[in-house]
Amino acid sequence: MGQVFDFHVTATDGAARTGTITTPRGDIRTPAFMPVGTAATVKAMLPESVAATGADILLGNTYHLMLRPTAERIANLGGLHRFMNWDKPILTDSGGFQVMSLADLRKLTEEGVTFRSHVDGSKHMLSPERSMEIQKLLGSDIVMCFDECPALPADRDRIAESMRLSMRWAERSKEAFGDRPGHALFGIQQGGLERDFREESAEALKSIGFDGYAVGGLAVGEGQEAMFSCLDYAPGMLPQDKPRYLMGVGKPDDIVGAVKRGIDMMDCVLPSRSGRTGQAWTRRGQVNIKNARHADDPRPLDEDCTCPACRGYSRAYLHHVFRAGEMISGMLLTWHNLHYYQEMMAGMRAAIAQGRFAAWEAGFHAQRAEGDIEPM
Repeated sequence: MGQVFDFHVTATDGAARTGTITTPRGDIRTPAFMPVGTAATVKAMLPESVAATGADILLGNTYHLMLRPTAERIANLGGLHRFMNWDKPILTDSGGFQVMSLADLRKLTEEGVTFRSHVDGSKHMLSPERSMEIQKLLGSDIVMCFDECPALPADRDRIAESMRLSMRWAERSKEAFGDRPGHALFGIQQGGLERDFREESAEALKSIGFDGYAVGGLAVGEGQEAMFSCLDYAPGMLPQDKPRYLMGVGKPDDIVGAVKRGIDMMDCVLPSRSGRTGQAWTRRGQVNIKNARHADDPRPLDEDCTCPACRGYSRAYLHHVFRAGEMISGMLLTWHNLHYYQEMMAGMRAAIAQGRFAAWEAGFHAQRAEGDIEPM
């Protein structure tokens, strides 16, 4: 493998941009959607099936993997790529978000977070240094700084305190990450919905210097309108020549709105979680395969989709296997959802490259407004 991590923007259309992140394990076409492989697997999918949907990169979860099977065990078995049979790039989150969501099971100090495992109640400590150590043991290509992310709404004092702690932790993360050619460290902008705090955070991160930058602290309860208002300015505060990653987003219209505002990378459990609960995302919006109206419908989920679920199976069959509790239901619907998401990303990349993103976006919203078509 080479030792290069680089990012090159090939075209812009308004604030939207398309390009390529170069890594030793392969190129990532941006804007990119990263399926979430929480416990070293994208649920209900084989790794080669995930790759077949068009995914260039996966997300792995530091918190879950450090608890089970442990980062040390994964390292002894050859690293996360070999362990989960995925040879393309992997981004690992820092574990901070999951730990913060434990609420009563954690204790926050300047040093880090002490918490009890949700698996067996065992006590653990996560600090910037330990997070960097775990992510190094996993062998991920893109490593995230350890940060704190308060749920919104929160008062300004709480947001300021949290953001400044995250910036101190970012500096410690950078020092602990060290010099690792071919691997990248991303800083995470915080500041809630407060523009001045976002600016302060961005300046702190730029002074430290990172290979990429995330817009953190959104999609935590503030709603789409508030999130977009923040994204109208937050990405522009970050370096133009580095990738920008919006963490934990989201629904298709969230993703389109984020790309429109200059975001290059996103991740979310939604397409796989929806697939396991009988929800399919299509170009006409969401389809609930549980509904009785699908029981006799011979049509595919989406007649224009080329995924295996749409090529080989009817809505009637998908309705039946979901109702019967068969595993193939989650497998087929997840495959469809991930295929749809990657097709959406490819459509945006092409539209930006051709300078027609506004027209593509208008078509996207118009088709969704039509809604799912009732059976004949």
